[in-house]
Amino acid sequence: MNSEQVYIGTDSGATTSKIGAVWHDGTTVSTRLLQRPTYSELGPDAVVHSWVEGVSDYLEQNGLTWDQVAGVGLAIPGPYLRYGVLDRSANIPASFEGWDVHSAYSNALANKAGRAVPLVVGNDGNYGGVAEAQRVRGKTNCSVLMLAPGSGLGAAYVDGHGLPLDGDTLAGMEGGHMPAPLHLLNIKPYPCGCGKDWGCFEVYTTISGLPYLLAEKLEKYPDHELAKSDKPIKEKVLSLRGLAQKGDILASEIFDFQARALGLHVANLAMALDPSFVVIGGGLMDPESTTESFRERYLKIVRETAAPYLWSSQRRHMSIVPAELGDLSQAIGAALVALYQSRS
Repeated sequence: MNSEQVYIGTDSGATTSKIGAVWHDGTTVSTRLLQRPTYSELGPDAVVHSWVEGVSDYLEQNGLTWDQVAGVGLAIPGPYLRYGVLDRSANIPASFEGWDVHSAYSNALANKAGRAVPLVVGNDGNYGGVAEAQRVRGKTNCSVLMLAPGSGLGAAYVDGHGLPLDGDTLAGMEGGHMPAPLHLLNIKPYPCGCGKDWGCFEVYTTISGLPYLLAEKLEKYPDHELAKSDKPIKEKVLSLRGLAQKGDILASEIFDFQARALGLHVANLAMALDPSFVVIGGGLMDPESTTESFRERYLKIVRETAAPYLWSSQRRHMSIVPAELGDLSQAIGAALVALYQSRS
């Protein structure tokens, strides 16, 4: 049996949690996705139990043991009251506010492993950026910005050392909740789940804002099948990605709009961060759920929208590229941060 040390990454969402791992040299143990229900509706104890059992399953599936686990990273949505303690999140039940997740998971890991296991906790978007940055920049030390639209907008800035910008209160790079230039998008300031009413980018680039965007489009296309459907709004918006793959004009216009909004945010963040690479992740870049033509069209709009707002040097040197790791990025990134922290 392999006795090499491994670093485990747990990526916890509100509904599902994913497990990944890297070896001591930073290479990925497996690209096979292992995910389990998070059970957030059952409370914190059930969530921690799910994470630990998920790690055990991962180790077993890959011929590994708990003795080989040298560290664990947890990627979980922010913001935080302080390190390892959750604040009110737009994507996690309100009952989790104030939960000391670092202590709870550390104790559970120690009980399972029979010893203390070093644990790092950080923003899921930031950790996803760490993994994608490792892939895209190779052996260079350039900086990387990642934007990953999904249920919310994951955002991360990774420096030349491979670590994410967390900020002094651990709220750094909550880029999804920066205000969008609504005059350029010609749209209303829709409310965001975070509570802000200034028109968060997240509302215009992710699933969270699709009900608003769909309602506007249905006024333009009153004879569309979704206008006549009596399905719940959640089912309607989740059907849009599939419709867009088939060339549906309403769905295509919605994703074209989201791509323009994201392109403006790329330019917005480039003014502050000046990265060499911008990685676009999330489900819209997933080859298993979107067509190549859809992804190419989306990225083309992002690039063309951002370009006029960039400095000339940035237009020459900054590359906007699709993510490579898909749903594994945040788990792998959490594992990498655990590895990097062990070296410091």
